[in-house]
Amino acid sequence: MTTRHALLGGKVQVFKRPNSPHWQCSASVGGRQFRSTTKQESLALAKDFAEDWFLTLQGKHRFGGGIAPKRSGKTFREGGEQFVREYEALTLGERNPEYVKGHSDRLRVHLYPFFGDKLLSEITPGLVQEYRVHRMTSRLDPKTGEPKRPARTTLHHEIVTLRQVLKTANRHGWLAILPDLSTPYKTSGKIVHRAWFSPAEYKLLYEATRERAANPRHNRGRWAFESQRLHDYVLFMVNTGLRPDEAGRLEFRDVEIVLDEDSGERILEIEVRGKRGVGYCKSMPGAVQPFRRLSQRNTPVGAKVPKPTEKVFGCTPRELLNTVLEELDLKRDRDGQVRTAYSLRHTYISMRLMEGADIYQIAKNCRTSVEMIEKYYASHIKNMIDASAINVRRPKPSRRAGTRSTPPGERPTS
Repeated sequence: MTTRHALLGGKVQVFKRPNSPHWQCSASVGGRQFRSTTKQESLALAKDFAEDWFLTLQGKHRFGGGIAPKRSGKTFREGGEQFVREYEALTLGERNPEYVKGHSDRLRVHLYPFFGDKLLSEITPGLVQEYRVHRMTSRLDPKTGEPKRPARTTLHHEIVTLRQVLKTANRHGWLAILPDLSTPYKTSGKIVHRAWFSPAEYKLLYEATRERAANPRHNRGRWAFESQRLHDYVLFMVNTGLRPDEAGRLEFRDVEIVLDEDSGERILEIEVRGKRGVGYCKSMPGAVQPFRRLSQRNTPVGAKVPKPTEKVFGCTPRELLNTVLEELDLKRDRDGQVRTAYSLRHTYISMRLMEGADIYQIAKNCRTSVEMIEKYYASHIKNMIDASAINVRRPKPSRRAGTRSTPPGERPTS
């Protein structure tokens, strides 16, 4: 049973817990409850300590000397958990599962450690800017000791997840106003062409992969298989315009070789599953032969065709592709941008524009928007500029014989 003693008209309580030799004290100041140990075994000394302790708390509260205001409201972690529950339930089947999982991963790995225990009302534009600085400087390269900055897209995705959590909190009334999350100190950046391969560079690349497929550096079966797969991957991607993740999900039942009625050529009709759900793609004729070789290599012994659910590529051959690009000095373009497997898609779009293909049809076939193509591709393709429409000259008026020109300042008379 706890023994209690009231002091100062009941404003302070002195009590002793069972199995503890020391007296404790408690009081209410500024609408908050405080407790402390007196570290005294004597009741008289404990009462003296409790009175001094209470008067000190009252002074701090009256003159603002160190008692923090009571924190109330939902934390960022609670807002994040609510967002994940809603997002997974409401987008089920509408967004790619990997994209949905990406929000949870970014919250768990990056956002919760920094914002997790803070109240939603404490997240200000200044705190978000501190987060950006933290991400830019917290990781160090073990070799050089220099900060390893995350990619611009990586940080952008983290801010998108942060914004979604704050919007969820705002909808539930946990956050009155959404803070400004825009990046300061940044003017409108110039639009640069996405890293691609020019026709000459693409020819250099596929000739190198073809030579490697015919003469692999190692005679072991795995290396020969990977070299052949890389060559077919390069040709397939530049002739279809698929995203690397879309190619990774592609199964043999998603691809069909057909005779196109409009062009009279054999092409591939592809059912694409990517970040925007299910879409469709019609390839260039150059994708047919690589696909046939892939089908032959993946056909089990004794069967005529590969299993319908077998992956066409599976994982992206990044390591071998990077090795070839480094050997050819093609890893970076003239602007210093890194070329990756995604550059093969950019090459497809750029080459189609250079050949005069309709921009709307390209956007539809690549499952993107005309705005994106105009912004990142068409503005950099010289073939898109019609010189005859630009170099227009107004015809000069013909002079009739025997007429004189009108002097300056005078109106011509009829």
